[in-house]
Amino acid sequence: MKLTTLTESQILITLIALALLLLFAELFGSLIEKIKGPRVVGEILGGMILGGSFSFILFPSLMKSIFFAYPEEGQVLNIFYQLGLIFLMFLSGYNTNIVIEKKNIKTIILVFIGATIIPMVAAIPFISLFKNYFIGSINNNIAFSLVFCIGVAITSIPVISKIFFDMGIMNTKFANTILTVSTFQDLCLWILLNMATRIATTGNVKITEMIIVVLITLGLFVLITIFTKYVKEINKKLNTRTIYFVSFVLMLLICGLLSKLGINIMYSAFIVGYMIKGVLGTKKNIKKDMEYLEHFAFSFFVPIYFALVGIQLNVIHDFSLLRFIIFFVIAFGLEFIGTWLLLLFSDLSRDMKMNFAITMNARGGPGIVLATVAYAANIINLEFFTVLILTTMVSSMIAGYYLRYQQKKNSKVFNQL
Repeated sequence: MKLTTLTESQILITLIALALLLLFAELFGSLIEKIKGPRVVGEILGGMILGGSFSFILFPSLMKSIFFAYPEEGQVLNIFYQLGLIFLMFLSGYNTNIVIEKKNIKTIILVFIGATIIPMVAAIPFISLFKNYFIGSINNNIAFSLVFCIGVAITSIPVISKIFFDMGIMNTKFANTILTVSTFQDLCLWILLNMATRIATTGNVKITEMIIVVLITLGLFVLITIFTKYVKEINKKLNTRTIYFVSFVLMLLICGLLSKLGINIMYSAFIVGYMIKGVLGTKKNIKKDMEYLEHFAFSFFVPIYFALVGIQLNVIHDFSLLRFIIFFVIAFGLEFIGTWLLLLFSDLSRDMKMNFAITMNARGGPGIVLATVAYAANIINLEFFTVLILTTMVSSMIAGYYLRYQQKKNSKVFNQL
């Protein structure tokens, strides 16, 4: 078998394109970090500067010669895009940790209902307001409605975790409650997104098929949880090469196999990461190797993924600032109000209720995954893709700055549960 390859000039221009994506992601990611914002916001912004929102307007010929140098370049870059998404979700799965303290069960339930179920249900009347402007080319109302409702309610574990780490409050009761709720919330929303992409793929809704997809999606998580609970962790000391080999083979193989059952790539990668943690454990050497992998992925594949997300955004054409503002107010408001209302049934202080209501609005990585998966499946169009990404960026910035303000005002507030 002889592989068809790119010409030398095509390979060189692809490497230059990747280098520019990495460079701009790093520059703007570091810039946003310096002003205490989430790095992911800067990495997307770096892509936006390279894209149709800036560079393609000022230097169209130059940008086309780099990013559209040959017909297949978009497909080649998409491989790095998909690998970035897979590594992001794999590492999110590995770092998922569900810890439920009995005394926090009431708060966890209230926040989950308030930040997930209430905003999703409350978002339904607004779907018709945006549908004609935001629906994708497949024109599937049910798939679009699911994505719209998910976009209102989603919360980011990676961004919140990074904020908590930077603030030194990762081990507080507040942080534990937020991350536990976010884990359950993301699991439910990934199931709904998987349903949406399945509906988009088949073009119709078969109740029996949807029930099977839901059962498989949820069942995988439950089975792996049970499996890892009762199967002893591998005690034999594995070298780094073996750990990576096992992880990569399982990640790529399971992503491919589960796609045949209607499970999309991002959820498959998440499940594999969660399973690897259960099988290999979190012993010091394993955790250290995974940290090395995380450093590599977050310095190459993931920044390229976020930069390629940004390069597709176009706030000059096919974008309405007014519709973005209206959607943002609705999304942020519904999640805030839902969380606040349910926490009225708790004994939490007013400040703590505000902390939960605003923090659950940080959409971060999952919000970006939602937008990219839905856009790739043509469930949503370019404008809604842009709106979802901008909503993610702004909501994450608000959450980060507000929590730092609360910490400055009262350093002990996050332990007052």
